Amino acid sequence: MSWQHDTMMSPTIEELTARADESKFKLVTLGATRARQINSYFGQLGEGLGTLVPPQVTSVARKPLSIAFEEIAADKIIPVDPPTEEELAEMAAAEEAAAADAAAAAEQGDGAV
Repeated sequence: MSWQHDTMMSPTIEELTARADESKFKLVTLGATRARQINSYFGQLGEGLGTLVPPQVTSVARKPLSIAFEEIAADKIIPVDPPTEEELAEMAAAEEAAAADAAAAAEQGDGAV
């Protein structure tokens, strides 16, 4: 049976790192990014913009980082790895091909008029 200290922090660091692929760096980056988004959401509430995603959990916490950690623990926010160099090159090639196809279609349409 495993023994664990009772702490005031909920969710626990162990639970959060398990959700962030056992990487504390990923957890910190994910939590900080989401906390900034939550802070921006609360900052723009009175302006009626509505372009930012509100908190995804009901929380009694007032601090954006605590809310972000609760979202991560509830699997509302998941870490996503950035694309690799090869994936970026493939996306750029696909965009160029789509632009060339659109230009060719527009050119054919101009000749028919």
